[in-house]
Amino acid sequence: MQVRLPDGSEREMSAGATTLDVAADIGPRLAKDALIAVVDGEETDLTTPLHDGATVEIVTPGSDRGLHTIRHSTAHVLAQAVLELWPGSTFAIGPAIENGFYYDFSLPDSGTFSDDDLEKIDAKMREIIKARQPFVRSEMSADDALALMDGHPYKQAIIRSVTGADDAAASGNDLSSEVSGDVISFYRNTDDFVDMCVGPHVPHTGHLGHFALQRVSGAYWRGREDEPMLQRIYGTAWDSKKALKQHLHTLEEAAKRDHRKLATELDLLSFPSQLGGGLAVWHPKGAIVRKLIEDYSRQRHQEGGYEFVYTPHLANGKLFETSGHLDFYADGMYPPMEMDNGTYYMKPMNCPMHCLIFDNGQKSYRELPMRFFELGTVYRYERAGTLHGLLRIRGFTQDDSHIFCTQDQLMEEIAGLLDFVLSILRAFGFEDFTFNLSTKDPEKYVGSDDIWEMATDALQKALESHGLEYAVKDGDAAFYGPKIDIDVKDAIGRSWQLSTIQADFQLPERFELEYVDQDGERRRPIMLHRALLGSVERFFGVLIEHYAGNFPTWLAPIQVQVLPVSDSHRDYAAQVVDELVAAGFRAELLASSDPLGKRIRNAKMAKTPHVLVVGDDDVAANTVGDNPRGGEVERGVGLDEFIIRLTEEAEVVGS
Repeated sequence: MQVRLPDGSEREMSAGATTLDVAADIGPRLAKDALIAVVDGEETDLTTPLHDGATVEIVTPGSDRGLHTIRHSTAHVLAQAVLELWPGSTFAIGPAIENGFYYDFSLPDSGTFSDDDLEKIDAKMREIIKARQPFVRSEMSADDALALMDGHPYKQAIIRSVTGADDAAASGNDLSSEVSGDVISFYRNTDDFVDMCVGPHVPHTGHLGHFALQRVSGAYWRGREDEPMLQRIYGTAWDSKKALKQHLHTLEEAAKRDHRKLATELDLLSFPSQLGGGLAVWHPKGAIVRKLIEDYSRQRHQEGGYEFVYTPHLANGKLFETSGHLDFYADGMYPPMEMDNGTYYMKPMNCPMHCLIFDNGQKSYRELPMRFFELGTVYRYERAGTLHGLLRIRGFTQDDSHIFCTQDQLMEEIAGLLDFVLSILRAFGFEDFTFNLSTKDPEKYVGSDDIWEMATDALQKALESHGLEYAVKDGDAAFYGPKIDIDVKDAIGRSWQLSTIQADFQLPERFELEYVDQDGERRRPIMLHRALLGSVERFFGVLIEHYAGNFPTWLAPIQVQVLPVSDSHRDYAAQVVDELVAAGFRAELLASSDPLGKRIRNAKMAKTPHVLVVGDDDVAANTVGDNPRGGEVERGVGLDEFIIRLTEEAEVVGS
């Protein structure tokens, strides 16, 4: 029989040959590295027999598919180790996730795992890997699968959810890696361990080993708080020792940069328990940085032809019925407030209110495009388990823009938005961007297919006209329109989704928005949603981690601290501070009874860009000693010269 390879070439194989046979026919190194195969677009084990005319791709460790397979297979080894070490325990789900895997367990007598237990589990997993146990696939009916999983109620619940006996059993969990279709598949490693799984898996456990168990957390079964609490073990797995080491180093660096830790150390903001989860208060230093971010955003929007608007924090529920949010987004909204004149909700988004502003008075085509901008605070109910400092928060302020334009203006506006967004992100120090085009969710959208196709095409052409490479995320758009998401990479290589440009033909229709065209006809405008920073809070958290708290000079809450060597130099130090403040800089005097060395260390710990030390020689010569962050100490710098240097350093670059 003939099989086709990804490069278009064909190979003649014996009838009944497997994908592993194809790999061996290509070369012994490929056969050794092969993990799984993709046959006619479907992932399969290497033992899968082929048919004449099949298209075959061999998957190796370094690819995305290879890493996913390694992580999923390592999760099985984790489950095997736990069930061997804790007789009477049971397991739920164990998928591969970004950079790793997890598995959920229930221990006898409601037991929990400790850090010492992770070491024990790690050792048992390495025994299993060293044994090179094969992953052997089998398939059976649902009834036989239920019998095989006797004693494992969570696995049985998954089976019942597939057969329809328990429609709610899988809610809240992604079970795509566990089971699919009417026939249930299993993978057995030994006579004593078998796990229900769609597969495929690596040929044997010897292909694994570059992993680390990381932490234990609680996780509700089905993701619901009224269900049992399970023990979730997280791990990471890679294709090589080097890759694992690099990832663990990145995690260590990320822990040092954790914005929650740095925000506390630098006295920027806090999350008082009295406020409730997901809500922050901004301290003076954090508020300075926030104001600088917001002021820069306002300046650039004013220069970019935007009009500023303000809208209230809550609205009558009828507004969100019109917009569709109560149909498609109610789970993310705060509960209603019943008042004497209706039902009110905290707003989850600003766009419905911007539609009301556009709808106030007749609009002419001559007024379009009309660009509204608001630093608007919104409120979204995030589950307690998902909250994460400023990165996942319940009340936040979006730098939100909505542009109303004609169909003829759409392409130009999107192209202009791309330039505008990238310019501002560069001003904050980001240079590495990734673009994603999100398309319609076939189960969750409003409007006609033709309108969606038109909007998607406009976004796609704008990306291509800029020569930008992009990935397509099928089904990832919001219910009212396709979008472009712009991710940035931070200083340690992590990606953050920040900016969004979304084309919307639906809200203008739902709010019956109109403008009068050049022929006197009434037309629907097109609406573009655009959040540039995403939210001020989340963007601030990303900035803290990107810079590890070492904000560029223009964003630093205190740009200069002036330290007199002794009390006799205090008056001159105060004069230096006054001149710096008069020149427009944020400077403060750091004088106390502490020794000079300790004061310098404190200033450095505060990540101040410039620490100026002044003594007798400086008083006499009107100079300063500059101890710059990350640089060499320089003595006898003229104060006027220092101000000139600082002025250049504190300019916003990249905009």
